[in-house]
Amino acid sequence: MRPIKVLIVEDSIVFRELLVQNLNRDPAIQVVATAKDPFEARDAILAYKPDVMTLDVELPRMSGIEFLRKLMPQYPLPVVVISSLSDKVFDALNAGAVDFVAKPAVSSRAQLEEFIRNELLVKIKIASTAKISNIKKTVMKQEMQSLSAKGRDLIVAIGASTGGTEAIFDVVKEYGTDIPGIVIVQHMPPGFTEMYAKRLNDQCRVQVKEARTGDRVLPGHVVIAPGGDQHMHLVKVNGVYQVECKKGPKVNGHCPSVDVLFESVAKVAGRDAVGIILTGMGGDGAKGLLAMRKAGARTIGQDESTCVVYGMPKVAYDLGAVEYQEKLSDIPKRTYALLNKM
Repeated sequence: MRPIKVLIVEDSIVFRELLVQNLNRDPAIQVVATAKDPFEARDAILAYKPDVMTLDVELPRMSGIEFLRKLMPQYPLPVVVISSLSDKVFDALNAGAVDFVAKPAVSSRAQLEEFIRNELLVKIKIASTAKISNIKKTVMKQEMQSLSAKGRDLIVAIGASTGGTEAIFDVVKEYGTDIPGIVIVQHMPPGFTEMYAKRLNDQCRVQVKEARTGDRVLPGHVVIAPGGDQHMHLVKVNGVYQVECKKGPKVNGHCPSVDVLFESVAKVAGRDAVGIILTGMGGDGAKGLLAMRKAGARTIGQDESTCVVYGMPKVAYDLGAVEYQEKLSDIPKRTYALLNKM
């Protein structure tokens, strides 16, 4: 099997060379070219036809985001963005990037090399499997039903990974303020989940925030698990759904883990829940979704034709955890249909 051909777009000479040296140590990777700005990158893409491009957001002559917006319609290519802590990364994902990594705020060469080997390499390999044609804004065609089950104490739980930031937005923006409380785990580095929650809050009808222990999960409200070293659990205190964020080891390689959230929803909410698993690499969330279904919850999985990476939903489907497999654009309508039957 031939190695993944990678183009590195980075204006820092030192960091660029570190990327080349460390990525080339992996036999599954071949850095075929580097570029210091989008104009050099454009020429390198045409000359070397890379499988994946790593892209810094801040570049000379043209920003990485503007470059993505010009590039993707003409030359779709899996892109992994390397970004400092900034909400610009979400503009890059919206413009067509597959995923991102947070550039570590360290000066130690050893720490930078560890970041490249342990984080960036993994993202590049995942990006090489992504379906670029599915990285696009979903147009919802159906009129949403109103919710008749307003008297029930219901919960909607959503889990996603690669491609999930845009997929979650496409689903959540269709929900009205009558939707039951929503709990979400999206695999994301610390710091970015708060910015992502604020972004959703500004663009959706529901109220969205990064979760803190004790936050109540109320109708028309969304809480997103904080990135970092805490898992988010659903609990019920004095008859009211709340979340609890607790430190713990990684589960399925992730913290927060979708499985941890879904399993808590199965235990606490049982048949009063709808579980939704979206695009992402690996199997996190599959067993938890199965636990939800066995507890009487209704479950939805994103279908292969609309996933950027058909990993998590496939594992869940193969386990028998998915009751309804839907295109991304049909998930909001299915959510309301299931809630109205509860």
